Amino acid sequence: MPLNNPDNTRLDRVVAEARRQADARAQTYRGQALKLFPWVCGRCGRSFTSQNLGQLTVHHRDHNHDNNPPDGSNWELLCLYCHDAEHSRDLDAPLIAQTRSSREPATPASHNPFAALKDLLKKPDRA
Repeated sequence: MPLNNPDNTRLDRVVAEARRQADARAQTYRGQALKLFPWVCGRCGRSFTSQNLGQLTVHHRDHNHDNNPPDGSNWELLCLYCHDAEHSRDLDAPLIAQTRSSREPATPASHNPFAALKDLLKKPDRA
């Protein structure tokens, strides 16, 4: 027969709250995505376990956080690093395009550092 002392009552409340929070998280798009997809980063392929699952994020492909179809078609799981890189790419692209358009058209390189490599690799003729 379990004792119902104040410590057990407090512990029961903590466990009940943790379960309630877990159920609430499962209803979020992150919880849904973690149920739908394998715990692998969609870019670098890194695998995740319950110990490091906090490093796996849900990326919205169309960047609209209100677009959360139940089939997950607007989501992809990305690790923190790939998710940051994805958003940096979107922020940097206009700046890169602006810089490129302000320059002269790029000309191909005229120097070939390996031009004489074939001659250097030839075995010397022995007489």
